[in-house]
Formats: sequence, C-alpha cells, structure tokens
Amino acid sequence: MNAATPLTAALPAALSDEALARESEVAQARIRQRRWLIIGLRVAVLVVALGGWEMAARLKWIDPFFYSMPTMIWDQIVEWVRDGTSQGSLWRQVAVTLEETVLGFLIGSVAGVFCGILLGRNKLLSDIFSLYIQIANSIPRVVLGSVFVIALGLGMASKVALAVVMVFFVVFGNAFQGVREADKYLIANAQILGASPRQLTTAVVIPSAMSWILASLHTSFGFALVGAVVGEFLGAKEGIGLLISTAQGAFNASGVFAAMIVLAVVALLADFLLTSLEKRLLKWRPAAF
Repeated sequence: MNAATPLTAALPAALSDEALARESEVAQARIRQRRWLIIGLRVAVLVVALGGWEMAARLKWIDPFFYSMPTMIWDQIVEWVRDGTSQGSLWRQVAVTLEETVLGFLIGSVAGVFCGILLGRNKLLSDIFSLYIQIANSIPRVVLGSVFVIALGLGMASKVALAVVMVFFVVFGNAFQGVREADKYLIANAQILGASPRQLTTAVVIPSAMSWILASLHTSFGFALVGAVVGEFLGAKEGIGLLISTAQGAFNASGVFAAMIVLAVVALLADFLLTSLEKRLLKWRPAAF
C-alpha cells in the first residue's frame, strides 16, 4: 500500500462509515419493530383474556355473581371515582394505604440495609444474631398482623409495623449477601492504600452491594404494600384493605376485583419510580442487551 494512500481506503467496505451507519439504522429499526411487536402481543393477550372473561360471564359459562366480569368491574371503579366508597373518597383510601406502605417501606429498608451492612462487616455480630434472624425469618410474617392489631390498635401503627417486618428481611438478606460478595481484591487494595474501616465500608463495600440492595427494593415495596393491605384487612378504619374486606362481606366480587386493580396500578407506578431511581444510581453500569 502506498504511504500516501488514506487508511480508510484500505478498509473493507463493510467497515466504512456509510456501511456502519446503514447497519446501525437497520439494527435500530429491528429494535423498534420488536418493541412494537411485544406491545401488540401484550395488548392482544389482554384483549383475549378480558374478552373471553366477558363472553364467558354473559353466556353463563361462569357465574358473574361469584366471578364478576370486566364491564361490571369497570362500572365499579367509575362509581368509586365519581361517588366515593362506603368508607369515603376512593383517593382517601388509596392515600391511606400508600402512606402506610411508604412508611413501612422506608423504615424497613433503612433498618434492613443498616443491619445487613453491620452484620455483613462484623463476623462476631453475624455469628451471634444469625440464629435469631433465621428463627424470626421462619415465622410467617403475615400472622404477625393479628398481633400488631391487638397490640397497636386499628390505626396506622399496626399496618406500618407489619409492612416494616415484611420489608426488613428481604432488604436485610440482600444487603448482607451484597456485603459478603464484595470484591476481596478491591478491599485488599484499599487496605494496602491505608483506607480505614469506615472508609472501606463507605467507599468500597456499600457501592459494591448497591446493586444487591436496589434489586431488593423492587420486591420489598410489593411486600410493604401486601403488609399494609393485610393489616387493613385484619382490622382498620380506612384503606384499600378495608375496602376489599367490605366488598367481600357484601359478596361484591366486582368490588374485590376493582380494589385489586387499584392496588396493581399503585404497585406498577411505584415499580416505575424505583426503576428510574436505580438507573440514576447505577448509571455507571453497562446497559444490558
């Protein structure tokens, strides 16, 4: 090759800028097509499921008194939004349950992260408390709801307490395991450079465990919501759990399904917010393909 010949002239055509641009456009188009295909299939599955449910109820293949049907559930939601529920405004019930859930989620998450990091970094404390944590974790936590209602009353405290217990062990387990899985070579290098135990924990161990901790938040918020709703179901003055309990007592299947849909919407919005937070905190992590 002549020394004066540009390097790009010696490159294969497949590696030229124009070819790479075309390949990129084709790849982006395929990604967009697949995304729309997935959305279309999801909508199709939903339409088939709801349409089949509606048809089965109208043709009396299933009893709408026990299983309701999508149009009746929609009418129930519209009635709640327009006229309110038997306990008051629907938004008030959502706000109460969401407040209990968020408080339980925050308290349980902070306590779980703190205890997980503390026991993960301290072998003596881990050996002492590991047995008690295993015993506490083996107890069906939903059963504690009745204890909390008896001890703390029908107010918000009993629901928050159950939500905290539901969240704590999920976050604690991930934080503890994340600390134990921290890169030993990175820790050794930091120690060689003179990092103190506190610096080691804050600058090396916690960032290493952050992906474990954030991964547990998606699951733990759902557990917090379950704790709040179960607590309200067992005994409450207001909230979505009480709404479900009231609908059940009146044999109102549409009310039960409508409340479940409201809960699902709240959970999906919370998951979206947590996913956005995870992306911001872990923006250094390479994107998954």
